Amino acid sequence: MARIFSLLLKIVSGLVLLTVLAIWLTYWLAARSLPDYNADFEVADISAPVEIARDNANVPHIFGATDEDVYYGLGFAHAQDRLFQMMLLRRTAQGRLSEMFGERTLKTDELMRRLGLYEAARQSAQVQSPEATAALEAYARGVNAWIKEVNEGALGRGAPEFFLFPSEIAYWQPADSIAILKLVAVQLSDQIPNEVLRARASLLLPQERLRDLMPDAPGTGLGLLPSYAALFPEAQPGLAPSGTQYALSPFPKSGLAGASNVWAAGPGRSATGATLLANDPHLNFSAPGAWYLARLQLSTGGVIGASVPGIPAIVSGRHESFGWGITAAYLDDADLYIEKQNPDAPGEVLTPDGYKPLRSRPSIVQIKDADPVTLTLEWSENGPILPSTAFDVDTITPPGHLVSVAWTALVPDDRSMSAVIALNHATTLTQAMVAARDFAAPALNLAMADPDRVQMKVIGRAPLRDPLHQSKGRIPSPGWLEADRWQGWRDFDDLPLFTAARDGIIGNTNNKTVDAPFPDHLSYHWGDTQRIQRWQRLMQSREVHTRDSFIEVQNDVVSPAARNLLPLVGADLWFTGEAAPEGTTERQRQRALTLLAEWNGEMNEHLPEPLIYYAWMRALQDRLIRDEIGPLAHEFTHVDPIFIERVYRDIGGASAWCDVIQSAPVETCTDIARQSLDDALLWIGEHYSTNLESLRWGDAHMAQHDHPVLGDVPLLKWVVNIRQSTSGGDNTLMRGVTAGDGAAPFANVHGAAYRGVYDFADPDSSVFITATGQSGHPLSRHYDDLGELWRRGEYVPMSLDPELARAAGVGITHLVPEE
Repeated sequence: MARIFSLLLKIVSGLVLLTVLAIWLTYWLAARSLPDYNADFEVADISAPVEIARDNANVPHIFGATDEDVYYGLGFAHAQDRLFQMMLLRRTAQGRLSEMFGERTLKTDELMRRLGLYEAARQSAQVQSPEATAALEAYARGVNAWIKEVNEGALGRGAPEFFLFPSEIAYWQPADSIAILKLVAVQLSDQIPNEVLRARASLLLPQERLRDLMPDAPGTGLGLLPSYAALFPEAQPGLAPSGTQYALSPFPKSGLAGASNVWAAGPGRSATGATLLANDPHLNFSAPGAWYLARLQLSTGGVIGASVPGIPAIVSGRHESFGWGITAAYLDDADLYIEKQNPDAPGEVLTPDGYKPLRSRPSIVQIKDADPVTLTLEWSENGPILPSTAFDVDTITPPGHLVSVAWTALVPDDRSMSAVIALNHATTLTQAMVAARDFAAPALNLAMADPDRVQMKVIGRAPLRDPLHQSKGRIPSPGWLEADRWQGWRDFDDLPLFTAARDGIIGNTNNKTVDAPFPDHLSYHWGDTQRIQRWQRLMQSREVHTRDSFIEVQNDVVSPAARNLLPLVGADLWFTGEAAPEGTTERQRQRALTLLAEWNGEMNEHLPEPLIYYAWMRALQDRLIRDEIGPLAHEFTHVDPIFIERVYRDIGGASAWCDVIQSAPVETCTDIARQSLDDALLWIGEHYSTNLESLRWGDAHMAQHDHPVLGDVPLLKWVVNIRQSTSGGDNTLMRGVTAGDGAAPFANVHGAAYRGVYDFADPDSSVFITATGQSGHPLSRHYDDLGELWRRGEYVPMSLDPELARAAGVGITHLVPEE
């Protein structure tokens, strides 16, 4: 027995030793790619030494003798911290994910290749301004210098992910940066899926009920459109989508398109007599995050703010005396077209001049551990032909037809990169406006401030549509009718410009900016109807504002939707009689209503009321619509306050939604409100607790910053994913959009991954923050070190003082020219 015990002890000890060695070796290999921020490097292609001083938040401050040297340094810094992220974004745009991840990403690659996003980027690289071309080339040389250091210095392949997904790292090219800017356009727009969803809903609902379910933003109404069935009688209602999964797709899910807040106060509304500007762009959360803080010392002065890894510019930020911020403009920049195939020649589609052949070319997709696949890419005169499963277009495509898309992000002469780089050199509003003229996609609201003035301009290419356009761009149109095709571009000077008086304020929360009839409108689909209400109230509640009051507004968590809906929906439910017996459904309902009656709408992470409210409204909306539209209800997982308000105010007969079609009795809206509250409380009890007072909104509303590739891998997900208990919600200024479905429907998955507040009375007192950290390396202390500050609504200094950057910083990297 002693011998057996001794043998087992040796075996167990050996296994433990091997496990420890394996863990140590894994850590050692992964840690090899952690950059040394105090190292000096001899590099090619710079005219003089470049200094990269990283402050104590790991924000690089880059100094060089020329602008090209500074852009080179930014490329070097981006690659040091975010190499895998940059390569993943490039592969996404190129449609080459399957070379690394196999067949699971084939559909995403097919979609990207059929759209031709990267080809459009390559063509656009040829039309950039000389200054932008120089910046793009210098930036690419900086990225490639770090790739060379990784290869020659055996620096852990540049990122630990490359050990799990080995692949050749191609050198960076200017077109790669332009492609990533186009991916930003992809993430900010949901006009395409919105057209499909409206078409699907219109096949199931009469026009007046469609207006309830997908309401226009408040303002001048729109005359009735033809139904989708009227345009395409062959379309079949109620078709189920294919369910094809698009792994690692850059396209946002429903309700998760780009959003943002931006506002600026003139000197007369500032306590200091100088302008203020605040900006918090919203994107899907990820680890690492989408933004990277940086400072560039250019020939026109220092510029500091948020950059995107892969793009040689500050996207939102400030100079010493000029700053800018952005929001998604929600301009209708994309249209779907139904292309009628020639029954005798399927490779031809109908045009205003008869049937014409589709333009086509082959494209070979290399797939890891599988045979390559050859695609035949096709284009009509309107644009690329989409795969039948993309955006669920198979549910609305009549037999014998194809679907194409016209989209500003696909234009081959896109000079948006030139505009962004010129904006980094602009030091006045006039110069910024000149720079913005080149911008094509994504369409943005550009808010600008110098010490004396604030302005906001809608920028980006706006399609010119014929007044006789049948669908007005709201649902797919016949591709063969001239009146439904784009007629060119609207003039830049015709796009809205808002100039505030000296004591004025400008701002945007993705709300409706123009109340003009078609075709002079910008869009019928807007990103906000709620946050704007709260923002207006907070802006007008003070005679003058300060940097701190702007920070307070940026972190406000009061939901105007909750304040509006609860008195309306619960009007006949508030408890006024005797308490029901303990343990009954009615008693639990009374407790919930008592809590909600005393609540002020604050979506605080420590309170129970936000969870009760959200669960109730979600269950309510589902009960209202599911019997009418069936499985299509799965596409409406985010509560629409305008829809619920229309129903409970019976606007245009909208209370008809309350009656359950399949039942004999006629249900009232009070009945549905009561039943849905019971549904919500049952769900809360199953998933959290029946003790309502002990609930925490933050437990349900955890911010999920997931690694795009390793986020679902057992064990590794605990290392690479970042979780934060957060306040806010879908309709608060501190926006934290809920997932809407899945195991955690109230998880915070989309919000302000960057916040900045710029004070031009004392520019170096400006502040900014990102949601995670600067590094993309999970073993770096800078992977998530900014996250806790962000969660608490705190910031780090946004100073252009070089000595402050060097003092007590993370390190200083010197790039010196090769001899």
